[in-house]
Amino acid sequence: MTLESQPPIGWRYCGDQLKRWRQRAGISREELAKEACVGVELIKSIEQGRRRASLRILQIADQLCGAGGLLEAAYQYLKPEEPRSTFHDFFRYEREAIAFSSGEPMFIPGLLQTEETMRALFNAAWPPVDDATVEERVAIRLSRQALLDKQAVAFSFVIGELPLRYGILEGEAQKRQLLHLLEMGQRRNITTQVMPLDRYKDGLDRAVTVLELPRHERIAYEEGHAWSALIGDPAKVSMYAQWQALVGQLALPPRESACFIRELAEEL
Repeated sequence: MTLESQPPIGWRYCGDQLKRWRQRAGISREELAKEACVGVELIKSIEQGRRRASLRILQIADQLCGAGGLLEAAYQYLKPEEPRSTFHDFFRYEREAIAFSSGEPMFIPGLLQTEETMRALFNAAWPPVDDATVEERVAIRLSRQALLDKQAVAFSFVIGELPLRYGILEGEAQKRQLLHLLEMGQRRNITTQVMPLDRYKDGLDRAVTVLELPRHERIAYEEGHAWSALIGDPAKVSMYAQWQALVGQLALPPRESACFIRELAEEL
């Protein structure tokens, strides 16, 4: 069973606690099932986290096992959670990372954007957002850029040709963005590469970031137009890391990338 196909963690934790309390009290599944007027297989499924426990079953189990209300209290944590964006969780991990590897085909990475680029992107959002939201998003992105000052953290960026050649900005504003990329690429802890349009392969049009954390754990973050996913499963993170390695191999080397960006800036 994959991480994404597993039942909610609240179901699994509640089921595990139900099993532990039942065994501690010396009560069999059959006895609990009979008292609750349900099948033994249902109790088994609940304890294995595959089914959600009802309030009635938890109340009966609580009384039988002498749990003092602890099992009944678990019910409120079995309700579906409100949808939430994962980028806030990603930001927390981002602050801990000792290595940061990003592949971004369609946009200049947020950590390397000028404030002009940020505003242009947020103002172009659809559905549109109000000015206060734009200002809040700009402030958050600017504050994140302080991460680049951590000289002991290695940053690697692969940027698609498309946002460099046909960016959301025009003229001098786009030139300032390109020159900013060149300036940031000169830092010893930052590597920037360009992925030319003619080197793209199927499946490389994904915005992916892989973070290495202090204990050498890795997580991956993938972001789409209206969704995002934070991946912690080691096997899947390994796949993302291999994807990142392929992107780095296909992209121009850092020195050639700098020449490429400089030529685009000179054309403006």
